[in-house]
Amino acid sequence: MTGPPIHDLHFDDAPSVDTVPGPQSRRLLQRQRDVDSSAVAYPENIPIALDEARGATVRDVDGNTFLDFFAGIGVLNVGHTNPYVMEGMYEQAEKFVHTVDFPTEARLDLIEALEERAPGDLAGNSRVVFGGPTGSDAIEASIKLAKYNTGGNGLVAFRNAYHGATSGAMSLTANKGFKEHYTPLLPDVVHAPYPYPFQQDKDPERAVEDALNEVRATLLEPYGGLADPAGIFVEPIQGEGGVVVPPQGFLQGLRDIADEAEIPLVVDEIQAGFGRTGEWWGSEHFDVTPDVVTSAKALGGNGLPLSCTIYHEDLDTWDSGDHAGTYRGNVPAMRAGLRAIEYIEGNDLLDHATAMGNLIRSRLREIAEDNPQLADVRGKGLFVGAEFVDEDGHVADAGDVVADIQEYCYEHGLLVWKAGQYSNVLRLLPPLVVTEDQVETGLEIVADAIADVATAPART
Repeated sequence: MTGPPIHDLHFDDAPSVDTVPGPQSRRLLQRQRDVDSSAVAYPENIPIALDEARGATVRDVDGNTFLDFFAGIGVLNVGHTNPYVMEGMYEQAEKFVHTVDFPTEARLDLIEALEERAPGDLAGNSRVVFGGPTGSDAIEASIKLAKYNTGGNGLVAFRNAYHGATSGAMSLTANKGFKEHYTPLLPDVVHAPYPYPFQQDKDPERAVEDALNEVRATLLEPYGGLADPAGIFVEPIQGEGGVVVPPQGFLQGLRDIADEAEIPLVVDEIQAGFGRTGEWWGSEHFDVTPDVVTSAKALGGNGLPLSCTIYHEDLDTWDSGDHAGTYRGNVPAMRAGLRAIEYIEGNDLLDHATAMGNLIRSRLREIAEDNPQLADVRGKGLFVGAEFVDEDGHVADAGDVVADIQEYCYEHGLLVWKAGQYSNVLRLLPPLVVTEDQVETGLEIVADAIADVATAPART
């Protein structure tokens, strides 16, 4: 075992809530409204001001203690303030913090650890580039890498996708409302269908076939419309889109098309990767080797900002300085990321995430038997989506259902988040260190929330 066992990481009293938000939270929330950006969003749904956090638990400034089932949207895979990770981070921070891209033990150790664990044939045949600190930066690097190596310009992404908020990444993101104020973005970006059997009302095989036919036509048919392609960009499991797990055959089909078109397949593992699904990378569930993998979120160990792009060594054609960034030398984050890898493997957290994810999905399916509005349960590992419909079976009008479930959970000491283009998917992303008792307790709250919403009068 590496570091303390997972049962020792958490506040013992979670969940334990009185009135929320309490007076100190209300004070800080108002202070934030007075001085912070109008772009602040998360407190609108969960009005909480945090004071401290441990493992899969957080405590607000009023002393209320919550179970955390969204972990900074998949950032805190080894839990809040994991002592083993924090120790490495502190040791590094006392020496030096910022190194641009000068070599350090921490940097090279992390690169080697990622290279060893890269998916499929990338292991042993890859390079790693650090750039800016966010997932969007990793996507920008992958766009540049694809264009540099192909000389092409056109990019294929997918409907329902989310890849980030900078201009290039936003071009790949499918949410029209999210990017409508910032157009024009990158030209020649085509969004093909992502197989989503539940919403498309198709069997999985047909959903895959239709999606791949669209991609193939775009890239390979004479009148496909994309004249100068540079790459295919895809999430192995869509996160913001609703924890949409593609059926088997989809990623392999993309791999085959990319090979035929002689362009790289870029797999965005920013949310699905780093152990979240019970494998190091979401693409490993589909036995597909990407040409390029993007990573961020949990990569920084304990929430430190760090991103990277892992790519096949044959694509390492950049000249010196062709990709750069001031914060590509955040050494404490690199040391924290390496410590997180060691903690995950030293405590068998990939197997644990698989077991806890199976438990969550099994319990949600039991709940669905008595609650027809819970219409689909899916995911891999601790990447869980529960999709709701309204009383008439429609997805587009079910966002209020999940908003009410989220509010009930918050009021009873459980933090959860939403996803999906209609915000009708309950997204559960507990830290990989969540215990079985915490899972059972959290699901009791979710079950009560669903029952409460089912008996409440509809909003007008």
